[in-house]
This record gives sequence, structure tokens and C-alpha cells, in this order.
Amino acid sequence: MGKLTTRVTDTTKGLPASGVKIALYRIGEDGLEPLHSTVSNIHGTTDRALLEGANFTSGQYQLVFSTMAYFVRSNTPLAPIPFLDDIVIRFGVADHSQDFHLPLMISPYGYSIYRE
Repeated sequence: MGKLTTRVTDTTKGLPASGVKIALYRIGEDGLEPLHSTVSNIHGTTDRALLEGANFTSGQYQLVFSTMAYFVRSNTPLAPIPFLDDIVIRFGVADHSQDFHLPLMISPYGYSIYRE
């Protein structure tokens, strides 16, 4: 069985982003179903997989990273009206037997995410 994991890196500092709130949802016919909520640790990862085993199924998912709150807490200079707030990533899982690791690289003015 596969698993879903993530890692958050602050590219303005070149360091893991700790303390980023992360929420995971399954996207279904009736809307968003909350699955898991956590916070990134000192390594920018989570203490356990976001989903794994029988809980990780094929389908559509949404990850929400609360990055503006992270940048405020880390005293990163921001515009009076910050450019980015929450970063919302929607993605599909066709084969849930595979591992899906989604590294997110953030700055106050942009982000990049990919599957490893």
C-alpha cells in the first residue's frame, strides 16, 4: 500500500519551514471531506504520513498550506497586503499503491510543488 507525505522548504531562508499548518481533504461529489490536519515539524515534514494504508485510496485530494501565518510568525518581511495567503493544491491519485511525496517550496511571492 502507498502513502502520501509532504515536506515544506522556505526558499527565502534555504531551510525547512517548521510550524506550517497543513490540512488534507478528499474531494468528493458532496464537496470537501476533511481527512487530516497537522503542522510541519523542524524538518519541514510531518511526524507521520498524511495518509497511508487502507485510508489512502485513489481519487481527488486537496492540500491547504497556511503559509502566510508561517511567514508572519517567522518575521519575514511582507507587503501590507501579502501576495500569498493559503496555498491550495488539488491533485489526483490514480494508483494508491504508489507512494506520493509532495515537496512544497515557498517564499512570500511564489511556490513550487512537484511529486517525487
